[in-house]
Amino acid sequence: MAIDRKNVERIVEAVGGKDNIEAATHCVTRLRFALVDDSKVDSQALEANDLVKGQFSSQGQFQVVIGPGLVDQVYDEMMDITGGARVSKDEVKNIASKKQNPLQRAIKTLADIFIPILPAIVMAGLLLGINNLLTGPGIFYEGQSLIQVHPEWADVASIINLIASTAFTFLPVLIGWSAVRQFGGNPLLGIVLGLILVNPDLLSAYQYADAKLEGTVPVWNLFGFEVEKIGYQGQVLPVLVSAYILAKIEKFLNKRVHDSIKLLVVAPVALLVTGFLAFVLVGPITFAIGNVLTSGLVSIFDSFAALGGLIYGGLYALLVITGMHHTFLAVDIQLIGSEGGTFLWPMLALSNIAQGAAALAMMFIMKEQKAKGLAVTSSISAFLGVTEPAIFGVNVRHKYPFIFGMIGSGIAGVLLAVNNVLASSIGVGGIPGFLSIFPNQWGVFFIGMVIVLVIPFTGTLLFGRYQLSKQSRRTTEGNPAGSDAAEQAVPAALNGSFQSESFDSSESANSPTTKAAQEAVVDIMAPIKGKVVPLSEVPDPAFADKQMGQGIAILPSEGKVYAPFDGQVAHLIKKSKHAIILTDTNGVQILIHVGINTVSLKGEGFTAHVETGAEISKGQLLLEFDMDRIQEAGLPVITPVIIPDGQEHIQEVTEFEGEAFSGETRVLQVTLGHGS
Repeated sequence: MAIDRKNVERIVEAVGGKDNIEAATHCVTRLRFALVDDSKVDSQALEANDLVKGQFSSQGQFQVVIGPGLVDQVYDEMMDITGGARVSKDEVKNIASKKQNPLQRAIKTLADIFIPILPAIVMAGLLLGINNLLTGPGIFYEGQSLIQVHPEWADVASIINLIASTAFTFLPVLIGWSAVRQFGGNPLLGIVLGLILVNPDLLSAYQYADAKLEGTVPVWNLFGFEVEKIGYQGQVLPVLVSAYILAKIEKFLNKRVHDSIKLLVVAPVALLVTGFLAFVLVGPITFAIGNVLTSGLVSIFDSFAALGGLIYGGLYALLVITGMHHTFLAVDIQLIGSEGGTFLWPMLALSNIAQGAAALAMMFIMKEQKAKGLAVTSSISAFLGVTEPAIFGVNVRHKYPFIFGMIGSGIAGVLLAVNNVLASSIGVGGIPGFLSIFPNQWGVFFIGMVIVLVIPFTGTLLFGRYQLSKQSRRTTEGNPAGSDAAEQAVPAALNGSFQSESFDSSESANSPTTKAAQEAVVDIMAPIKGKVVPLSEVPDPAFADKQMGQGIAILPSEGKVYAPFDGQVAHLIKKSKHAIILTDTNGVQILIHVGINTVSLKGEGFTAHVETGAEISKGQLLLEFDMDRIQEAGLPVITPVIIPDGQEHIQEVTEFEGEAFSGETRVLQVTLGHGS
């Protein structure tokens, strides 16, 4: 397809001109810019451009969605127009990150450290919740726990508690691995550092307070200088700062030590120096700082419980939008380690439910079926603790459901804070979040749950219907055609998008055109084994908002991509191998994009079994990918399967959800237009 150079010139103008482009690159679907001044972007001009499918800003990069197959041509044309130098995605990412202020960079760093270890924390939180069910008195029997009445379950509960508490006991090991990796060092050294800080020879941090009161804290005597011999179980700051020091020392030595002796020098020296600093200086100082911060936070909530609950409970959803919610993972963990429980996590769990209830109410307001489906699926996701689809896909777009969600969670936050409701662990949000709450506080928590279900749902529903009624009256008064015309003019603010549909009744269902379309159907089978979900669940607006086209997403259960039909490989991203475009024998093209932002792995963990231009047969193995490697990098493994826009011979795309088996389950059905 030939690219209109004028449209590319308009893209350059819309992003502020070539002087506003500090660096630009592209991936398989979009242009990625590091701009000098983001305020110079003309969003309306981009929306009016035929080449542009969407636009958004993320982590300092301004991204313009073009779509597969065209983006490389647009990029080549743009480089010719601007005379700019071609740069890699990492270079653009680095330039863009420099534009972020120190707070934004700190938040991003914390998020990058904690997101990869979330699966372990979620597992621990869920299992600790099950342990609470078995050991909590008064849940099943008055005044007694289940294991007291049925002692044969006691050892089962003990094993569950052992498995669950391990992730929190050895949390410094998880943080050490992720933090050193994030700071540019060897993650294996980070693991060793974490193990050093929780070595069994040290006094456990959980026993430190009692030992301090009794005067039995063990010490090392270093030439007359006494150092407390304590571990840092459940602590965050000591291992974070130590990991930073370790990574810096390792990189310093790697640059200066000859390759022949690196193995003997770098790791031993880096760990030895960091270890001494951790126990002598870093640990004591950061341990004290962490305790002061948590004590201060606890005292604020003790003195102004209602205000604290209103602010944190009500505004938590805003933290999700900014990404700052990741920083509170460290606070929750610190509270659990220092105080035995966190009062912040219960409010988070109810905020999840509040946004889900508001999104669910939109199902009864919106008219368009796809918008209704998005409301339902995103609300279920929020009820289970993942709010991004509901917040970004539904609530923020329409504003008022987001506001009613915050109102409901703010009121519930007051209730929880006043009653000092605590979670013994984190990781389980939404409705299952009650498993993290101490069982004797379930009653108050469930009342809060009722609040966040009723207020956001009712408020959103009543206000939405009032808005619809008001708009309908306006349209009826200004349109003599009456209520039928008014019904067709439901505003975009409530329906997601305005679509005008027409139907010519003179063309019956048996007409040649309709019959031909019905007969020209292409079934696209699942290219990956796993669970098929809507695109709205993909944590990337370019896919979630269907800016490139319709399709589905697959949560893979194995790392293999098979051909969904007979055809040809139209394009394989040669270096990263993370995305492939296929064309079937009818000319239908699909994009399979393994994971999100996996281009950053530069092909690590990916193996291609075909090349661009290769003929393929249905069921043929095309790609293999290492799911663990993707998740270790903190990247989502969810895989969009897209029918790119611009294929004029396609009349309709039907999506199917549920469990899928490679080559055996239909996930998409494409109806081709007459004459295709």
